Amino acid sequence: MEILFENDDVVVVNKPAGIMVHGDGRTDTETVADWFVSVYPDSASVGEEPIETKDGGVITRPGIVHRLDKDTSGALILCKTNTAHTRIKEQFKERETKKTYHALVYGEMKQDEVRVDAPIGRSKTFAKWTAIPKALRGTTREAQTIITVLDRFNGFSYVQAEPKTGRTHQIRVHLQYLNYPIVADFTYAGKRYDKDKPELSLGFARQALHAYKIEFTDVSGDEIRVTAPLPDDFTHALARD
Repeated sequence: MEILFENDDVVVVNKPAGIMVHGDGRTDTETVADWFVSVYPDSASVGEEPIETKDGGVITRPGIVHRLDKDTSGALILCKTNTAHTRIKEQFKERETKKTYHALVYGEMKQDEVRVDAPIGRSKTFAKWTAIPKALRGTTREAQTIITVLDRFNGFSYVQAEPKTGRTHQIRVHLQYLNYPIVADFTYAGKRYDKDKPELSLGFARQALHAYKIEFTDVSGDEIRVTAPLPDDFTHALARD
């Protein structure tokens, strides 16, 4: 686990794609939480109480104040003290943190910047989330994302996404809503993604989404800005332009 920033209260890591932030109570695969406890054993009790699942499993979340999907890489904050956990979790709740993601999407976006304000809820037809009005069912929650185009090439766009709210799969759902789904996103890209045709996915074996930067205030009041370098699959895909 690459450490990008550390002080007495927090550590920010560059999470690799393919690893869960914490366990799901069912599988035994190694997680970021496991790594955190092994490196910072004194912080094993920091954060929220363990959750018992319906089938008798236990989910522990030491030091965790926010999450990234298993196949999303990038900057992730872990708290070493309960004081830091409480304060930074409150910043997320009050939308005082700033998160910046980079993604590769299908299609060359026409607008240089798009401000998406589209509520997110469960889909009527699939066990996933959606922002498409006719596909929504049940309760929805407000969601806003700013999408900025960084580059366009060969039928793809390289974009920056700044979520102003923190909904599950928000960036992935909002880019699908715009009809520019994330490259190799098997959940939201539909027929544009074909695992047997790597040329359609720029060589990605996972969704092309990276948590590029995170900004927050630490316990001492200092403003912290941490950038996670792009992983190899991003640099290889962008070099194809």
